[in-house]
Amino acid sequence: MLHRACYDCHSNQTNWPWYSAFAPVSWVVSAHVHEGREKLNFSEWDDYASDPGTLAQKLKAIAQLVGNQKMPPWYYQLTHPEARLSDGPRDELVAWARRESANAEASEH
Repeated sequence: MLHRACYDCHSNQTNWPWYSAFAPVSWVVSAHVHEGREKLNFSEWDDYASDPGTLAQKLKAIAQLVGNQKMPPWYYQLTHPEARLSDGPRDELVAWARRESANAEASEH
């Protein structure tokens, strides 16, 4: 689910669409991916996991943004229908992020 809905913008494993090769669209797509990676990069998950506070923060953000249907963004879903999360998978992802956030916070103490 994470690979399908998140990795294009939130990892170093971006599957660049054909239209991302043409300016000015390429500028917008590249900027969105760069911003997404700055906020959360699944390719750097081990770095987050080495600091329980950072890990908890990232997981809380995932739960909040996915739970509020802010992620994946609507404009991404327009051209990537496979990234759309129905209620069941969305709820599952939010529950996982909350559970893992609580585990990370507990390991801090």
